[in-house]
Amino acid sequence: MSAFDSKTYRNVFKEIGKTDKEIEDKIKKAVDVFFYDEQERIYHEAGDDMGYLTDTGNNDARTEGMSYGMMMCVQLDMKEEFDRIWKWSKTYMFMDEGENEGYFAWSCQTDGTKNAMGPAPDGEEFYAMALFFASHRWGDGEGIFEYSKEARSILSACIHKGENGRAGCPMWNRDNKQILFVPGSPHTDPSYHLPHFYELFALWANDEDKEFFKEAASVSRKFLVTACHKETGLNPEYANFDGSPMDKQLPWGQFGDFFSDAYRTYANIGLDAEWFGIDEGQIRIPIRMMKFFGTDLEAVRCAYKVDGTPLEKPVLHPLGLLSTIAQSALSVPYSDEENSDFAMASKWVNWFWNQPLRRGVRRYYDNCLYMFALLALSGNYRIW
Repeated sequence: MSAFDSKTYRNVFKEIGKTDKEIEDKIKKAVDVFFYDEQERIYHEAGDDMGYLTDTGNNDARTEGMSYGMMMCVQLDMKEEFDRIWKWSKTYMFMDEGENEGYFAWSCQTDGTKNAMGPAPDGEEFYAMALFFASHRWGDGEGIFEYSKEARSILSACIHKGENGRAGCPMWNRDNKQILFVPGSPHTDPSYHLPHFYELFALWANDEDKEFFKEAASVSRKFLVTACHKETGLNPEYANFDGSPMDKQLPWGQFGDFFSDAYRTYANIGLDAEWFGIDEGQIRIPIRMMKFFGTDLEAVRCAYKVDGTPLEKPVLHPLGLLSTIAQSALSVPYSDEENSDFAMASKWVNWFWNQPLRRGVRRYYDNCLYMFALLALSGNYRIW
């Protein structure tokens, strides 16, 4: 039975033999480092009532990290930090005029100055979901803290921009129901496909948007089947709408290989498997990918073509990749008997358990994915 129906969440760490105290201590230590450690934190307070998360490799604040931080905070019952991050986002990142009115600028300097006037749809997805959860966990407040109203407004803009004379482009292709890499783009990013979020948007969005998101959930699950290689399970960073790797050269590089963005796809499949368990053929993709990598942790140290051809390019975020593979273990049913799939998944979870948070300049992306895996594998990434 899915967690949506049962309200029960797996604790995979306990399944592999960790104690409640070990798990509790590990989460506490990670939260302390991620949010509060003077040397290694990602989160920073700003003034009396705001805060932001820094991409430490680029020294900016991004809607990706800001919305991730809000999701972590609502899962951890950290309302003050949630509200600080949300107020910073609305104060500095939100665009209330022009072509992208209703969206958030994807990157700002840490003083709030916008680095770009374009949005990134993964940020809007996580903002909306975190806000709905905040509404249900803490209740709506006033103004920008009327969380559910803000969430519905974000989703409305994502679907309806460009209609009835409204400026700009939507974040979803309204014909095929697939989320776009950026508004107006002719391709998608597989790691942006969050069917488990769309199932909930179909319940809580504006009435006129509910059917769209219900269809989008099914479309995304089917898309992931085509985007993940039938043998290796690997998916490209960017893909065409038919799931094939995007081979067009973009100004900032080539993104048809299995690289940084792509890692998140498996974490998403795992969480969707737990929350809803609806299978369009995507649920066994993570175990296929685990078997491709095998039992050698060094296999996650280089980039690959989606067919498994290794590239002479090192992984930039090895902890991020390990974290998402571990989180995808949620797609593999628990077994207390000899079972090769569960044994393989347990190996990745154990590898993850033994890794500390990343330190140094590149720690932002890795540690965000680490935190999500830690919450998910301990039964603390929940529907609120």
